Amino acid sequence: MTSFEQTLTVTSDHLDELQHVNNVQYLQWVQDIAGAHWKYLIQNNPTEFGLWVVRSHHIEYKRQAKLGDTLRVVTHVATAEGFQSERLVRFYLGETNTLVAQCSTQWCYLDPKTQKLLRIPPEVQAVFA
Repeated sequence: MTSFEQTLTVTSDHLDELQHVNNVQYLQWVQDIAGAHWKYLIQNNPTEFGLWVVRSHHIEYKRQAKLGDTLRVVTHVATAEGFQSERLVRFYLGETNTLVAQCSTQWCYLDPKTQKLLRIPPEVQAVFA
């Protein structure tokens, strides 16, 4: 499955009282890059797609990111079957390519009108391929 990447710089708004990136900030970035990747994948596709909602996040912290650090954020969808997909997101220090954190998120696919679970259709699986 194809990967998608963004670069960001840690600002003071991202920091906690220990002066490193706050845990909640990583989850916000996970959701932001997932949304950006999905929009990128479907930007020229006229199909009416469903909605994605988070079922669970599992995040593992390896190193600290601090003010001024440049982070390379890389994501891809590892699986998409049944009604859920697994998306992996990894954060690397830009200068050294050192892994800072990684997250596995389970996303559920919903009908856009009823907001009930839908099996992921072949056309969505094709978008991720």
